[in-house]
Amino acid sequence: MTRERSPRRLRRRDRNALIAAALTALSFTASGCVVVHGERTVLPGATRAEAAKAVAAFTDAYNKADKAYDSSLDAPYVTGPLADIDAARLKAGHVNSPSGNASHVPLKLSDVKITIPKKAGWPRWFLADARGNKAGNYRWLLVFTRADLGERWRVAYLTLAAPGAVPRFKRDKDGWGEAVPASSAQLAVAPDDLSRSYVNYLKKGGKAFADGPNTSELRAYRQGQTRKPGLVRQYIDQPLTRGDYAPLALRTADGGALVFFTTHHYEKETAAANTSVPTPGKAVQALTTGEIHQSLTLESVAGQAALDPAGEGAVSIVAKVNGVTGAKGE
Repeated sequence: MTRERSPRRLRRRDRNALIAAALTALSFTASGCVVVHGERTVLPGATRAEAAKAVAAFTDAYNKADKAYDSSLDAPYVTGPLADIDAARLKAGHVNSPSGNASHVPLKLSDVKITIPKKAGWPRWFLADARGNKAGNYRWLLVFTRADLGERWRVAYLTLAAPGAVPRFKRDKDGWGEAVPASSAQLAVAPDDLSRSYVNYLKKGGKAFADGPNTSELRAYRQGQTRKPGLVRQYIDQPLTRGDYAPLALRTADGGALVFFTTHHYEKETAAANTSVPTPGKAVQALTTGEIHQSLTLESVAGQAALDPAGEGAVSIVAKVNGVTGAKGE
């Protein structure tokens, strides 16, 4: 699946690199005890072999869950925005097809490129950029993360990027990537401000984000949908920035960063008196509580990847996956 030419050699090299880096963090107390300051030591988040194994484990669990429409089968392998989106998708699939997914096609990832950043503290994480056999010719960007050495690797972000949209990443002499601090002031927008900035942009516009389908075109679409004869649409967008929804940023070769971040959205359709809102599709109906009469409110979560330039400039959304996670009829 990966481009690794000699797994045994790479495992040995990765292990030696991790041991060497850990040894630099040793401090000796007066009693002769050895203390490792892992929270302050800059280390690769994983070995390459470990990362490749995590990709394979996720893919296997993802396929089992998709075939059975059973979220319990891949729940231990997902977190953050992907966990919300995936659980809702599988729940809807199960409601509409309790016996499983008759149209299941196993996900196969090829040409897998793994970028593992060196960083201090937790969470540790890495990016897998692969060609998938679904969704056309898009690249699948999967961000694996864990908050403790004893935890399983889980995918927090899964987004789809067009070929050529994935940037080159900065790497050191050993091939490790560089994580960008969430509070970094070196970028056009600090990673921990990106979710909030994007939400503000959707509401008010501005120049913080470059034109595109997830920015200017989305705003134009919303404005055209806001008021139609007999139907009103309202939008509420919220940032998600904490815990498993925290942004993760990887330094690009040009000094900027590819930032993964999360947003939370509500879309409410309200019909005029004596009419009703259009009937949603089966997937949405499966996630709907209440009776749909005059209004329908859709709740969704989006995970997106953005190119955040160094210094000044407009941020470009290069990948986005948005999924309905709930609905309420009134």
